[in-house]
Amino acid sequence: MFQTFDSPASPDQGPPRLVALRAKLGAMGLDGFLVPRADVHQGEYVAARDERLQWLTGFTGSAGFCIVLPEVAGVFIDGRYRTQVKAQVDLGSFTPVPWPEVKPGDWVKEKLAQGRVGFDPWLHTREEVERLERSLEGTGVTLVPVSENPVDGIWRDQPLPPFGKAFVHPLELAGESHAAKRARLAEGLRKAEQKAAVVTLPDSLCWLLNIRGADVPKNPVLHGFALLHDDARVDLFVNPAKLDEAVRVHLGPEVSVHPLQGFAETLKGLAGPVRVDKGTAPLAVSDILKAAGVEVAWGDDPCRLPKACKNAAEIAATREAHLRDGAAMVEFLRWLDEQAPKGGLTEISVVQALEGFRRATNALHDISFDTICGAGPNGAVIHYRVTEETNRPVLDGELLLVDSGAQYLDGTTDITRTVAVGDPGAEERECYTRVLQGLIAISRVRFPKGLAGRDIDALARFNLWVAGQDYDHGTGHGVGAFLSVHEGPQRISRVSEVPLEPGMILSNEPGYYREGAFGIRLENLIVVQEAPALGDNRAQMSFETLTFAPFDRRLIMVEELSPGERRWLDAYHAEVLEKLGKRVSGATLSWLKDACAPI
Repeated sequence: MFQTFDSPASPDQGPPRLVALRAKLGAMGLDGFLVPRADVHQGEYVAARDERLQWLTGFTGSAGFCIVLPEVAGVFIDGRYRTQVKAQVDLGSFTPVPWPEVKPGDWVKEKLAQGRVGFDPWLHTREEVERLERSLEGTGVTLVPVSENPVDGIWRDQPLPPFGKAFVHPLELAGESHAAKRARLAEGLRKAEQKAAVVTLPDSLCWLLNIRGADVPKNPVLHGFALLHDDARVDLFVNPAKLDEAVRVHLGPEVSVHPLQGFAETLKGLAGPVRVDKGTAPLAVSDILKAAGVEVAWGDDPCRLPKACKNAAEIAATREAHLRDGAAMVEFLRWLDEQAPKGGLTEISVVQALEGFRRATNALHDISFDTICGAGPNGAVIHYRVTEETNRPVLDGELLLVDSGAQYLDGTTDITRTVAVGDPGAEERECYTRVLQGLIAISRVRFPKGLAGRDIDALARFNLWVAGQDYDHGTGHGVGAFLSVHEGPQRISRVSEVPLEPGMILSNEPGYYREGAFGIRLENLIVVQEAPALGDNRAQMSFETLTFAPFDRRLIMVEELSPGERRWLDAYHAEVLEKLGKRVSGATLSWLKDACAPI
């Protein structure tokens, strides 16, 4: 099994660890410390060695941070984790703080009149630190970069750095050689009159060089740093033992491999201007450059936008991955439909079964994240991860939310379906139908070229809003091509200002959650495309749906759907049957025909 069910959260360990950290801070002359969920590469997903926030507090979410002060330790969490955090931290020692509604600077000013608050400059971006510094101007609180991370100083059994071997991502799947990518991006540097660019994000590095790795669970990325020069050469800083001969031959003579330890010293010897992404590179990078007199040119990571805009080969490969995954998902849904009414299923047994159907494809590289399988009230925990301690039976009359995904060599998938076990009730069907209407709205929309995710996010929420409901997460995140299941900069979110461009893959996942009762989420992946000509032929964008699996018709209040929504749903289900019917077993085909029948 790729997924395990142990509980990494240790709320009982939080208080003594917090006491030890405060003692360490006192010895360092500090009154506080910032503990982010981040590593030196600033990726969203981190290796076990870098789970400092989890180790200290017990909180296992994929985003958040802790600010430790003398009398209080605030765990800052967004809307996805406000239910989860209360079960994972010792509330006598740690205080959950709703973020971003409560800004960290405002919170610190309220809790600390004066003092020195330390931070590790390798674990925070310049943008992040500057924002906090501005909010603390005129106070007695000073931010202090430290060379020794005090959490590491008290974490006696801290895991070793990850050691996953790199491997080549084939050209037929990448669609463009790394030489061509390097040349294309280097031309951009020359036009900007920049000598080099620093690449710190693991998925950017892997995309640029057409390699993949195994340093982060569920994400096929390699830990390292890269310097892209304006002549298309790359200096790659990585543990050399991770690269076998095949990878070295693939990289070729224009990519020089160096030990990680040489990165900082090489920065000092660069000729500027050097591009650094203020929002993704560690603060330490620009500090080293500036201290050495190297001119820093602030700009976007040169790989992020090209990586987000998938080429034709990547999209074709991703389509195939989704059809394969869709067939496995349909086999699972048929199995679940047959087994759940019999009783005896638990969240863990459901997760194990789903992974088994994906393994049966003989193409599964890994799952793309730990499957979120929430029965009844556990479905309301947005990023719930079942453990042996929380494992709940799948009961008659409840909803079951299953959010899962897979990593195949040809693509990354992410799909959510919420299904009924027995008769969950009229209110659950009403809420489900509103969520489905939101998904359909995003699927059907045409929008002017140049609009960003924030401009269409509200479409998914309209039917919920008019019922006085909403959900506390974005409507969609970017997705990589056999890379990270969460990819930037593209998003469908009220805070996303990045224009949506052809080739960007996103999730479409509205939801509704009632704490202590049930959760509903529905998710397909979509890809941005130029919309076919229509009307006065303005330049418009639309979405192609990549994910194929039926929605639970038992939960749909058909009378609430508009004619256009009904047409979309019938057409989608007809396409599911047409695309997947020949890929599933005979017994499942019969079930699929019923599941996809016109409403």
